[in-house]
Amino acid sequence: MAKEEQLEGSDVVSDLISYLNSSPTAFHAVDEAKKILKKAGFVQVSERDNWNLEEGKRYFFTRNYSTIVAFAIGKKYVPGNGCYIIGAHTDSPCLKLKPISKVTKGGYLEVGVQTYGGGLWHTWFDRDLTVAGRVIMREGKDAYSHRLVRIEEPIMRIPNLAIHLDRSVHDGFKLNTHNHLVPILATAIKAELNKVVAGNGPVDSEDDKEKSNKITNTDDSRHHSILLQLLATQLGCEPDDISDFELQACDTQPSTVAGAMKEFIFSGRLDNLCMSFCSLKALIDATASESTLEDETGVRMVALFDHEEIGSNSAQGAGSPVMFDALSRITNSFTSDPKLLQIAIQRSFLVSADMAHALHPNYMEKHEENHQPKLHGGLVIKHNANQRYATNAITSFIFREIAANHNLPVQDFVIRNDMPCGSTIGPILASGVGIRTVDVGAPQLSMHSIREMSAVDDVKHSYEHFKAYFREISQLDAKITVDV
Repeated sequence: MAKEEQLEGSDVVSDLISYLNSSPTAFHAVDEAKKILKKAGFVQVSERDNWNLEEGKRYFFTRNYSTIVAFAIGKKYVPGNGCYIIGAHTDSPCLKLKPISKVTKGGYLEVGVQTYGGGLWHTWFDRDLTVAGRVIMREGKDAYSHRLVRIEEPIMRIPNLAIHLDRSVHDGFKLNTHNHLVPILATAIKAELNKVVAGNGPVDSEDDKEKSNKITNTDDSRHHSILLQLLATQLGCEPDDISDFELQACDTQPSTVAGAMKEFIFSGRLDNLCMSFCSLKALIDATASESTLEDETGVRMVALFDHEEIGSNSAQGAGSPVMFDALSRITNSFTSDPKLLQIAIQRSFLVSADMAHALHPNYMEKHEENHQPKLHGGLVIKHNANQRYATNAITSFIFREIAANHNLPVQDFVIRNDMPCGSTIGPILASGVGIRTVDVGAPQLSMHSIREMSAVDDVKHSYEHFKAYFREISQLDAKITVDV
């Protein structure tokens, strides 16, 4: 590998770490992606407005601020040509605050949460937790806005039960997610003392009394006042300016490059912010100058969806019309012929990028003996005869051929026949829109744990593979003959 490529690879890893540390929620992940795209010269468009697109230009839009789609139009693009897409997702399993989160038990103030997705929930015990998400804020008398919020310091914890009180724990830990998975925020006595101290402050004006009464009669009945005050302090507003919120519990430990040889990444949310970032950076770098789109006949696109972990069935999930809408609006910006959209879909190609299961040295029997992806081994092509992954021989060949052209490693994964297979956005988009699809992902350990583990080399491999895909797919695809 050339020295320049090594330096570029190191930058990708450090940039990924920064992205992970700035993205505790899907909202923050989209916000960070938006900042990166704008800095790179992409222009934001709105789904609520008409689009005036031009060949050779780069654009993006968001939906619900938790899904983002970015695309670059080739200078030789004509209506009916395909879109070359990498799809990933912004969400990860987590604990989301309930609409009424106020829980008081045994002299403790606790925060009621819902489980989101299929997390390894036992890993959330004894972690230093905080909250992050978005808040709906009152701006003046008749206006409202959404603001992202993140309390940096640890404010909550889910403590384990001492072994002295449950000697059977080593016979099998049985977690009741309703009873046991409730973070402690404070003790009731300290919270009351805090109220007394606050109450002994300056004499309230009539306006202050009115605000205080308003909080007590509304938000205090749903959420602990101490939590609302922490949020308000972070946002620089009054607690009664907070009309509603979507918050989740987050680990406060930062992502890091680690291991004795500094070969690993230890982090939360690698599934799937690792693939989201690598695809986004690949798109930006593959379209960084006008010359990179000079001979492009298609549209290069990255689509990062919300709600993959719970089935994608939402207005901003992969099961929604987001992808079809994007293809439709791009095509229709250059033609009024409706038949060209169907042609464009058949000429399009999707890489569904979602992290893959690396071989675990302590549980090697969980992998099929001929399909054991390793850390540092490159992107994993996922196969499933029952279409839990959308890969077929054609789509696998295309992705593998791009790797071969750049001497990039690639691996294969098939689940054991006696185990159920997970799935991705790949089959959803392949069946819902009709796009040819290959399912891939970088290998990782501890998937869906609060702290996951992947390899530095695979971040570099993923970025290089995705960048090569954007640069070469249109030419390679033109050489393949099927359905004639």
